[in-house]
Amino acid sequence: MNKKLSFGEKAAYGLGAVGKDMVYMLSASYILYYYQDILGVSAWIMGIILLVARVFDAFNDPIMGVLVAKTKTRFGKFRPWLLVGTITNAIILYLMFAAPPTLAGSGLVAYAAVFYILWGVTYTMMDIPYWSMIPAFTEGGKERENLSALARSCAGVGSALITIVTVMAVAAIGKFFAGEGALDQEIERLGFQYFALIVAALFIIFIVITCVAIKEKSTVDMQTASVKDMFKALVQNDQAMATVITIVLVNIAVYTTSNLVIYFFKYDVGGESWQASYTIFNTFGGGVQILSMMLFFPLLRKAFSTMKIFYICFVSAIVGYAVLLSITFTNMLQNVWVLLIPGFFIFAAVGILNVLTTVFLANTVDYGELKNNRRDESVIFSMQTFVVKLASGIAAMVASVCLTVFHISKDEDAVVQVAENSVLGLRMTMTLLPIVVLFIGVLIFKKKYILSDDKLEEISKKLEEKKKQA
Repeated sequence: MNKKLSFGEKAAYGLGAVGKDMVYMLSASYILYYYQDILGVSAWIMGIILLVARVFDAFNDPIMGVLVAKTKTRFGKFRPWLLVGTITNAIILYLMFAAPPTLAGSGLVAYAAVFYILWGVTYTMMDIPYWSMIPAFTEGGKERENLSALARSCAGVGSALITIVTVMAVAAIGKFFAGEGALDQEIERLGFQYFALIVAALFIIFIVITCVAIKEKSTVDMQTASVKDMFKALVQNDQAMATVITIVLVNIAVYTTSNLVIYFFKYDVGGESWQASYTIFNTFGGGVQILSMMLFFPLLRKAFSTMKIFYICFVSAIVGYAVLLSITFTNMLQNVWVLLIPGFFIFAAVGILNVLTTVFLANTVDYGELKNNRRDESVIFSMQTFVVKLASGIAAMVASVCLTVFHISKDEDAVVQVAENSVLGLRMTMTLLPIVVLFIGVLIFKKKYILSDDKLEEISKKLEEKKKQA
């Protein structure tokens, strides 16, 4: 029996989650903006790059899992990959946001494609071992569950930090390096370059602390799921299929909005203080999402079943989007505090939906065991990362189509208001489209998902009976 993890070990592991999700959020939220709005790459081309890279990355996860599982070194199987993946990913992150200003046309497109794909591959190289190594240094049960929850919370902190500080930090750093009188485009270009360098350095420091503090057991086994295993489990488990489709649709809606919200504040809300307004909105949103997961969901769970909470969240998100769209046609648009009202309903719903979709996916494991006489736990949970990455690629493509069709870009150094029909298209894509996608998602879920609390209790009893008879 190993000794319990110390506070320092838990903190070191959580610190690694902060670092890796800072890197992930910087890439996921700002790579399209950096190459399209600052460097001038066609939004349509960027959409193709982002979609292809994310789909490739989703399929690359199982391959990386197999490589890690077969690794044997005196430092263990996880930490070598974690350290090498982190260092290479940090370097690629910096280079991705440090495109040479002399590059243009096909050269710049090739640069963006190569480094974004490399970023995805190297991120997977460290992300898979980071999460897979938990059984290698924990006892089962409560300790493992608590550490997983702590790491997920720390990952949320890392994402929130980037969401909150990026725009303002980029502006301040860019002005420092560009000097007085520099064009806005040059300020943003340099700002992203050196901000990415800072994030990359912190990422390496945090993961090194994790690797030094954590001592893994070299004998631990690692379960891996191939893409074939995933699709087989989906075909044979209709409840997993319904849940996965719902997760994809929810994330397409959410990521479409998150990809476009910076353009909304820059070109629609506008004004010299758009960066401050954007930061306030994201700070509020990040706080609400954390509160919804840690406080609102447990409170709602005392009064409602998970399925009822699910429908409440869908209604909340749809109402929030509808109110946000309505506000854009009033003179209250420039008041960021008014925008926080629909923002509350959207962010609170998204936070709880993130918890619920994980719960529903877990529920399908017992259902599949009863139906197919096989417990596909590792395969089912491998799907969550797979489908979220797939959804983020589709959402990036949708956002890119919006930017292309409605000609939303900055051609001059000053912040300019784009054409009225372009603004209208942006508003509709980031609000009305998510409403439609969420509505489709709730219809599919209502029609296909049957795992209510009563049904789960029934399945649990049947499984117990089967075990007794075995």
